[in-house]
Amino acid sequence: MSLQRTIADWQAENIGRIPEDLRGIMQQATQELIDQGIAGRAVQPGERAVGFELPTFSGRLVRLEDQLEQGPVVLNFFRGAWCPYCNMELKALDAALPEIHRRGASLLSISPNLPQATGRFVAENPFGFDVLCDVDNQVARRYGLVFRLPKSLVNVYSELGLDLPAFDGNHRRELPMPATYVVGPDGLIHDGFVHADYTRRMEPAAILAALDRLQAGDAADD
Repeated sequence: MSLQRTIADWQAENIGRIPEDLRGIMQQATQELIDQGIAGRAVQPGERAVGFELPTFSGRLVRLEDQLEQGPVVLNFFRGAWCPYCNMELKALDAALPEIHRRGASLLSISPNLPQATGRFVAENPFGFDVLCDVDNQVARRYGLVFRLPKSLVNVYSELGLDLPAFDGNHRRELPMPATYVVGPDGLIHDGFVHADYTRRMEPAAILAALDRLQAGDAADD
């Protein structure tokens, strides 16, 4: 089953639990972000990936440059452990991880959550890839992914019992757009997906296809 189909099925079963007026505010906020064209201002395929060093929840530092020395990197930005769409995405990525590894690539996933929140998330979901802590969205900001939440959406999250400061450790009212990049060993982004609609994600099958194209290109260059 595709990731988008999984998301659609989850929505059909769960979206009615959110009051209609709050859903309307959420949909309006998403549409405003789309209309602003913010996804187009993010780092895009064809550009060079921004280097970084970020910790895991345990404090182990991971450098993108070190990972690229070993092969391609699938770089995933998600909103946080609290986001059900992100949970579905990361579980789909974890299921695809053996095929990602078979293509000589690794996977790094990044959120603005504090190490404590990330640690609890990973304990409940023992993924086979590193989940990195980008506190204050420092790396996501360099990728052009960060936007400020409108007050109306902050109020909706509060009504739904979501305490973002408890996850992120600040009151910035900022989130990263979900994004996935396929980065070659040369540091160039060969494919990717960024969308202002948080319910839209890059399909694992599309990631694998991008890695196949990258691998085929490398073989042709030999």
